[in-house]
Amino acid sequence: MNTNLEDIDVLYSLSIEESDEDTMAEVAQKLESMKKSLHRFSLELMLGEEDDPCDAIVSINAGAGGTDSQDWAEMLFRMYSRWVDRKGFSRELIDFQPGDEAGIKNVTFNVKGDYAYGYMKFETGVHRLVRISPYNASGKRHTSFASVFIYPELKKEIVVDVDDGELRVDVYRASGAGGQHVNKTNSAVRITHLPTGIVAQCQQEKSQHRNRELAMKVLKARLYQYEKQKQDKKIQEMHDGKENIAWGNQIRSYVLHPYQMVKDHRTNFETGNINRVLDGDLNPFIEEALLSGAV
Repeated sequence: MNTNLEDIDVLYSLSIEESDEDTMAEVAQKLESMKKSLHRFSLELMLGEEDDPCDAIVSINAGAGGTDSQDWAEMLFRMYSRWVDRKGFSRELIDFQPGDEAGIKNVTFNVKGDYAYGYMKFETGVHRLVRISPYNASGKRHTSFASVFIYPELKKEIVVDVDDGELRVDVYRASGAGGQHVNKTNSAVRITHLPTGIVAQCQQEKSQHRNRELAMKVLKARLYQYEKQKQDKKIQEMHDGKENIAWGNQIRSYVLHPYQMVKDHRTNFETGNINRVLDGDLNPFIEEALLSGAV
């Protein structure tokens, strides 16, 4: 990066000294390229959370407002589908419930791509649409709501990889049943997994090696259960968060009438080109949310 800046500085000096417009144009081009690189780097710094690299699962649900809200949910589905295509990601439909007259009641699909969840996570929330209702004969302005919920597609497979450096192994004289040989030797084994404090022990076999082998098997089983409980708790917390989304607490408004504007209420970023946004041009909103850490 520093080398590129030095090169640009040299080119700029030459263009000034020689009044060379071509070199000045080259400087402008290199500066623009560097600006884009810095922007990408800034975004990558924001994608450092544990789940950011995951694929995403997207759920869109129509809210209060009848057919208008179901139509709005379908518009959002189209908007995100277009964004996925623009990003070069892939998607797969999981569930689709059509509306009573038009639109959709809810839809769930997954998005596969590098950092799909990291890019999409700030889209979670209530999205509000203000327009002249095409389903109202009186032609009055109507407000519709739909909720969007994004969560990471967690890997179902749990691999228990135990590092020997994280274990404390204690051997001691066994007690209780097992005969004189068991009681007179340090054959019992206790293994403690230091990061979690989980303990497994075995003293039933005469061989210390065999007891250690059995204790390790128990330890891995308990670590598996520990990780599974963590994963289940995480999924439950995500679902609880989904239930807490309240109508009216919108994160973004899309206004088609009496003026045209899309505004994110967390970052205050807005644009008047609503048709472009609804066609999938969400990157400015997503990038602004990432850089500001919107919640």
